Order: sequence, then C-alpha cells, then structure tokens
Amino acid sequence: MTGKQKKYLRALAHPLKPLLNLGKHGLSPENKREIETLLLDHELIKLKVLDSCPLSKKECANAVGRIKGLEVVQVIGKTLVLFSPHPDDPEIKLPAA
Repeated sequence: MTGKQKKYLRALAHPLKPLLNLGKHGLSPENKREIETLLLDHELIKLKVLDSCPLSKKECANAVGRIKGLEVVQVIGKTLVLFSPHPDDPEIKLPAA
C-alpha cells in the first residue's frame, strides 16, 4: 500500500469512533473473529488498545497485521486504524498508486 493510499484512508478514518476495545483478554480468537466481521461490514475500522490489554499497541498492530488481507493503516496513541477491502463488493476505492 502506498503512502498516498494510506493518507486517503487516514482521512476517511478521522471521524470514526473505535468499534472494538482490546482489554484484559488481549487479541483472543473471539476478538480476531470480531475484527474480521467488522471489517467485512465496514472495511475501515478503529480499534482501541486499553491499558488492561496484556499486549502493547505495537504488539497488537503486528499480530493484527498478520491476519490475511488486512492492512494496519495507522497506529496513533492507543488507537489502530485497520483496512480490509470487501472481497466481493468493495465500497472504498483507493486512489491509484
């Protein structure tokens, strides 16, 4: 993903509120499934890493980034911005590279 595309996605994500909080259970299989479901519905989401999370924000970003077809667009504060285009009918059109 190019810098121009990431900038475009960051601009789209700015007004969004976090849809999922990672707490004391960290990045459990249930949370991973929830992230995948949210991305199918919204394509672009924010994820909040709470203080009670056993993983740091960078560890969460690395773990989430290993999920197939998912891109970590931005890590700012304790918030992660994630993007995954819908496999059949993407709503967000990325600018050309």
